[in-house]
Amino acid sequence: MASIITRIGPAPELPPANTPLIPIGGREFVAMMAATMALQALAVDAMLPALGMIARDLGVSNPNHRQLVVGVFLVAAGFGSLLPGPMSDRYGRRRVLLVCFAGYILLSLGCALAPGFNTLIALRILQALCSAGLTVLPSAIIRDRHSGDAMARMTSTVSMVFMIAPMVAPSVGQAVLLVAGWRMIFAFLALIALVIGGWIAWRLPETMAPAHRQAIQPMRIVTNMTRAATDRRAFGYIIGGSLTFGAMLGYINSSEQLVAEHFGAGAMFPILFGATAIMMSCASFLNSRIVTRFGARRVSHGALMVFLVFSLVQVFQAQGAHETLWQFMPVIALNACMLGFIGANFSSISMQPFAGIAGSASSVQAFLRMLIAACLGIAIGQAYNGTALPLAQAFLLCGAGALLLVLFSERGRLFGPREPVAVHGPRHCEIH
Repeated sequence: MASIITRIGPAPELPPANTPLIPIGGREFVAMMAATMALQALAVDAMLPALGMIARDLGVSNPNHRQLVVGVFLVAAGFGSLLPGPMSDRYGRRRVLLVCFAGYILLSLGCALAPGFNTLIALRILQALCSAGLTVLPSAIIRDRHSGDAMARMTSTVSMVFMIAPMVAPSVGQAVLLVAGWRMIFAFLALIALVIGGWIAWRLPETMAPAHRQAIQPMRIVTNMTRAATDRRAFGYIIGGSLTFGAMLGYINSSEQLVAEHFGAGAMFPILFGATAIMMSCASFLNSRIVTRFGARRVSHGALMVFLVFSLVQVFQAQGAHETLWQFMPVIALNACMLGFIGANFSSISMQPFAGIAGSASSVQAFLRMLIAACLGIAIGQAYNGTALPLAQAFLLCGAGALLLVLFSERGRLFGPREPVAVHGPRHCEIH
């Protein structure tokens, strides 16, 4: 471990820029970043239709324990987020990203061969640790090139494409189950990662400016991460975003039991889940169109207010004795839409002060966001009692907590001014 974190001898040079013969354009850049981030979402959502089959095949008796296939993955992904950012601040984004791809592929194949439930959980933890770089590094790469509301627009555009993954993942998982067992879902993940990793290796140049290179020294890493996590301007947005994301993970963890079983959706579950993701994707698209006009703060603060209103509606409906699927789904989908306006903008605002340490900032913020959200998601999922009430109450409490945290970061003022639009780096990586 000391050899990893201690600087010995002269600082290694960054790898060559590896600029492709045909410069990477804006649309390809967006698609590449979205596809990379989607691999973690696929590793979560493609499992949802298979949880019951995994539990039966591997002898899991407690019905809520099957959620751990998703829950522990998310917690481990949070811890895994701490390492790739500092590594990329030293050795470059591209090299570290390719190592994460290799680990994801190998561990997906390991999950496909797992002989028992405990082994599967252990391999899922390792898979999650590797997948963390696939979400941390795109944020750092985007921050290398953009700042202010321009970064919020880029992040929203990537999120819009990225949301295709949860939209289709349960249907992909269900389709695999129709022709093969749940193990082939993991084999499919390995194949998709191999294709995307090859694309990255072929086309993505190094994006980090040499002047921003950081030494791999424990105190410097701790200092950078502490600064990125505790700066008042970012803190409320990091933790507030974690709360709203955690509420959605609570829905994801319990969705198969709640929607497919309690509300009786059955085989319609993947379709309904995908429809919700479509609405989130549309919200991200709309956000990318309006954020540079109105500003990330105004858009996200307004969306958070609407999130709270829909959460109140959820609680009111869930307290009734006869809530139906067609009462539940529209409200949860509308609340999910608000996350399309909250998530990308909160993330962009929290990264804005940290251009020189974008990798470390992305790592520690992703760590906090994922760890808090994943723990909340597990707690909310395990609180499932055969009704939608625990989930509805969680949405309301998380939304209220997020509002208080944003007020802390903004010193009691909401709907602040727009950030200046700025674009950095080579023009072949800009979005036009």
